[in-house]
Amino acid sequence: MLHPYHILMPKPTVIQISKSRRVLIIPWDDGHQSEYPWDGLRLACPCAECKGGHENMGAPPDPTVFDLTPTQSYELIGADLVGNYALQPLWADGHRYGLYTWEYLRGLCPCEECRGKMK
Repeated sequence: MLHPYHILMPKPTVIQISKSRRVLIIPWDDGHQSEYPWDGLRLACPCAECKGGHENMGAPPDPTVFDLTPTQSYELIGADLVGNYALQPLWADGHRYGLYTWEYLRGLCPCEECRGKMK
């Protein structure tokens, strides 16, 4: 039996990669739309390598990562769906280890509306 939270968690209706705007766009089934700039999305990678080891994994998403000035520019070249629960971005630097669950991505949404809910 699924936990009630999983039933209520919004899910993407489509995944769009805008190369011209350098954003990942996700319209959600609750009507919200999230736009994630590539550099911040890469800096927020939830994998063990990027988090500095397994002991640092599991932290809640931090949308303030989109306020940081990245030391390099990242290029998103694709993304694979993982089951019915996550997205695995494919980066030009060869990195492809982060599994961004729908819950993580929604919590990471950088829009003012979502960030206001965190305060």
